[in-house]
Amino acid sequence: MFDNITDRFYDTFKKLSGRGILTEKNIEDGLKEVRMALLEADVNYKVVKDFVSSIKERALGQDVMRSLTPGQQVIKIVNDELTRLMGRTHEDLNIKGSSPCPIMLVGLQGSGKTTTAGKLSILLRKKGKKPYLVPADVYRPAAIDQLKKIANELDVPVFQSSTDMDPVRICIESKISAQKAGCDVLIIDTAGRLHIDETLMDELVKIKQAVSPSDILLIADAMTGQDAVNIATVFDKALDIGGIILTKMDGDARGGAALSIRAVTGKPLKYIGVGEKTSALEPFHPDRMASRILGMGDALSFIEKAQSIVDEKKAVELEKKLRKNEFSLEDFRDQMVSIRKLGSLTDLMKMIPGFSANKELRNFQVDEKEIIKIEAIINSMTPKERRQYSIIDGSRRQRIAKGSGTTIQDVNKLLKNYSQVMKMIKKISKGGLRGIHRGMLPF
Repeated sequence: MFDNITDRFYDTFKKLSGRGILTEKNIEDGLKEVRMALLEADVNYKVVKDFVSSIKERALGQDVMRSLTPGQQVIKIVNDELTRLMGRTHEDLNIKGSSPCPIMLVGLQGSGKTTTAGKLSILLRKKGKKPYLVPADVYRPAAIDQLKKIANELDVPVFQSSTDMDPVRICIESKISAQKAGCDVLIIDTAGRLHIDETLMDELVKIKQAVSPSDILLIADAMTGQDAVNIATVFDKALDIGGIILTKMDGDARGGAALSIRAVTGKPLKYIGVGEKTSALEPFHPDRMASRILGMGDALSFIEKAQSIVDEKKAVELEKKLRKNEFSLEDFRDQMVSIRKLGSLTDLMKMIPGFSANKELRNFQVDEKEIIKIEAIINSMTPKERRQYSIIDGSRRQRIAKGSGTTIQDVNKLLKNYSQVMKMIKKISKGGLRGIHRGMLPF
């Protein structure tokens, strides 16, 4: 996500930061690089033009030219302008009004509406809401079956619609059904097409008139770049959408749609899809995203992710074990499982301030297969072996390797690393546990 533009910005600002004094030519040369980076990222041409113009106006001001750190001042200006471009602050779902509150998901076929409906239901449940899924796409039978399957997997109630029902009637009846089930938010998965047509729009307008949604969210594929922006413009003109969710952001190294969509449509980018897991839907914070783009990390999002998977009771128990130096291989495995729940470890590391600013670290990739291998090795041990790793002799190592589908060398490597971690924990325990974030370990 934004890797290409981050690389280009990094090289540009490194040149500017290396100069004690910035001249007008230095700034203009740097802005040419910024312009090219944005255009290559498939950002809307007019948006790029206005963005660069705003930076130039501020960068050529007295604050920068007379600053003791002019390069850093320019980076701050770019950060401010990126934040402004993407909407300044996070705008959440509008779920005000009489219960059950309808939310319409609209967009083209293949944009990810159905999977996003499931992700939104998880997100709403965390907010204390009771979501109700509504399959209103009667033209693609697989869409109804897919949403029902997602609902069953997530244990979320779903309206029992069928392909012979009228979409408008489905939405009206589902509202009554949701009310009886004690649900307070309707998530309506509407039909899509491979292209925008009059029939599609007419149907969506009728659904809007029938249920008066509190929010209409366009679900758009980030990887389509400026097409996503153009689609948002058309849907907004017909339906007056409340915001946008960009899916497949994890597969888009350019980020043109995310950087253009607010400026072109005037509508907020509310959430982004960053993976296939049901938890892979993140609130879009313009200020945090600007920081990520400039390689300065995103500590707040990292902390929020960590807090979402930390069990306070387990954290207290773990802290006691650490103090007593009783951290077993079983605890080691459980911590790794918890950290993996946060998502891609490579992406998580990029959220750490300073990580992306280092070019070597930025290109570092965590091998997720190694993590899975470690879990398999620990799972192949007996409970006693996990608690007392010192009893694992040659024959036991052979059995563990065979049971986990790995080699004896892999088992030896794990035990050696674990032994080193235990030594480190022992040292930290003696000097206090300030170095370890509660409930998480720096593995």
